[in-house]
Amino acid sequence: MALLGYGVVVMAGLVGIASASRQEVRGPEGEMVGQVLEQVGIMVDQVVEMHLTGCHLVIISTTRHSHAFASILRRLSADEKPGVVVEAASEFITDQLARDNLFQELWGEDSVSCRGLILDLTASNSTAIGLRFMLSSGLHLRSQTRVVIVGRRSGVREVLLHHSLRNTLHALYLALHHHTFLTSSPHQLVKALDPVLVYRRCLYCNNGGADVQLVHQWSHNHRIDATNDLFLDNFQNMMGSELSIVTVPYFPYMDFEPCRNNPEGLVKLKDSLDVRILSTLVTKLNFTYKIHAEPLRSFGEDKNGKFTGMIGKLQQEETDLSTIVAPTSGRLRVVDFLRTYPSDPLALTSLKPAPLPAELSLVRPFEGELWVALLVSVGAWSVCLWLLQRAWQWVAGGRRVELTTALLYGWGALLNDPPRDPSVSVSGRLLVGWWLVFCLIITTGYNSSLVAHLTVEGTTRPLDTFEDLVQKPWKWAVDPWLYKGATLEYFAKHSSPVVKKIYNNMEMLEAKEALQKVKSGSFSLIDHKNYIQVLVASYYTDSKGYTPFYISDKGITVIAVFGWGVRRGAPFLSSFRQVLSRLEDAGIIDHWTQEVITRRVRENRESQSLDPPGIHDSAQGRTKVVLGLHHLQGAFYLLLLGAGIASLTLLGENLTICCSSPW
Repeated sequence: MALLGYGVVVMAGLVGIASASRQEVRGPEGEMVGQVLEQVGIMVDQVVEMHLTGCHLVIISTTRHSHAFASILRRLSADEKPGVVVEAASEFITDQLARDNLFQELWGEDSVSCRGLILDLTASNSTAIGLRFMLSSGLHLRSQTRVVIVGRRSGVREVLLHHSLRNTLHALYLALHHHTFLTSSPHQLVKALDPVLVYRRCLYCNNGGADVQLVHQWSHNHRIDATNDLFLDNFQNMMGSELSIVTVPYFPYMDFEPCRNNPEGLVKLKDSLDVRILSTLVTKLNFTYKIHAEPLRSFGEDKNGKFTGMIGKLQQEETDLSTIVAPTSGRLRVVDFLRTYPSDPLALTSLKPAPLPAELSLVRPFEGELWVALLVSVGAWSVCLWLLQRAWQWVAGGRRVELTTALLYGWGALLNDPPRDPSVSVSGRLLVGWWLVFCLIITTGYNSSLVAHLTVEGTTRPLDTFEDLVQKPWKWAVDPWLYKGATLEYFAKHSSPVVKKIYNNMEMLEAKEALQKVKSGSFSLIDHKNYIQVLVASYYTDSKGYTPFYISDKGITVIAVFGWGVRRGAPFLSSFRQVLSRLEDAGIIDHWTQEVITRRVRENRESQSLDPPGIHDSAQGRTKVVLGLHHLQGAFYLLLLGAGIASLTLLGENLTICCSSPW
């Protein structure tokens, strides 16, 4: 246990301080008062044992000469309970450097799961100093800290309702009779033996506001009942307390319309995911809320440590929580974050992939390397057959096989119309037989693939990633109101050359204006996937489900998760997190997301024509494909190519004969 503020002393020093303080009260009266103060230490020790076991303890007094403080230290030291001991003297509070150094070590590591604060306010004129110390120490940022205060009965409400405890869920006040600190008369000695009254701060008892409750009368010669619940561990009822919420419109997560003639910016909520979650939390935890729009539709940008927008209002504690925001390193330093739903990835919206050229449909069933391998195989097999037959003729004689005859047979077999078998030996016939098996496999694969390519037209490769986008002579844009905060930070700070190129060439266009440019071609819109899907399905899709736009399947994850921002130290954070965790684990949030999107698309389409002009393509949606000249034009091109080559060959033959003729 260390003493912070004026230095560090060892445990023996603390015990010595406690013993010296005890000896200052002499005589029969002092013994009786000392007995009462000793019981105070026992009471605090029992609270620590029952409710603060394993917690990081902070023990604070405004003076070293407090008898109650000495008793508390003696009991905790005897039980070897670790902790930090602080003497919060008035001159120490004014020392900024010493105060900063203390607060850095006061609450322990961030990983500490339980913290306890014991505050001694029994000394005269100590209340103001102790409360100022708690206010400066950042106690309001640690709502789960369990606070035990020892003081006079006259200061119960002043202390438990102080601003420094505004977020504290668990606070006890052990109220001693004021005669405990006087020893001038027997009457006062009798009063000194009065029970210690135990008061509890109730955060939401007074119509949703904080109040003080008397929970126990503690006799000096009785141990506290272990079954007595001094702290309100179950925080499931906020008793109608009103929360202030700030929001921006971002469907499907939040949607609203402004209330007319309302200078406060209050809004009328529309069905959306956050509204459904809020309704569930209200039902479960019994609170009310007042929700207003952020005037500039700003999530929050860092301006030298001070944020704008919704994050700024949370930082300055002007509001309790905000709807959908993204957690960034800067924001998490000034607000708490409540994970609510998976993030909405960025998606590329472009024109649907165009059909591949129909004139290449005859060669498209095979990849280029397969065509090359096939041509090489025909030539190699023909040469092999020709050499085999020439070897047989050299040994046994007989009919001669020309190389052109072997080549024509190999090519004809591939076309399922081979000429007469050119082989003149058993070995040649064996080679021809294996070639026919090879041709059967090749032609079967080609025919089936050709039918598929003719009936289902191939399309160009869709744009799914930023790499696909920058490889084309393309332009792109983003919705201005989304290109702020976390999204802007992602593009501005990313080290990838591809993302840097996207950022440097980004245009700012409203979504509907950008989609009109997308329809013209060579242009893409970068937007959050859920948002753009609702827009396209509502206004750019016909009754048969056709849309000219393609939304990329591979989302670009900019933010790991979306959620709500909460002011630092908000006492309801843990209860909200528990309810939201159950909703997510049960799959209700995912179900609500799809349901909200489907319902909004249906409402939007009911308010307009189901077949927006210029969208529907009559070639789409057919169940049967009738092949026409468009599909088989490649065959005619091939026929013309063959006729042209044959004509040029005939011309060459004639010229050769004419030039070689003597007349």
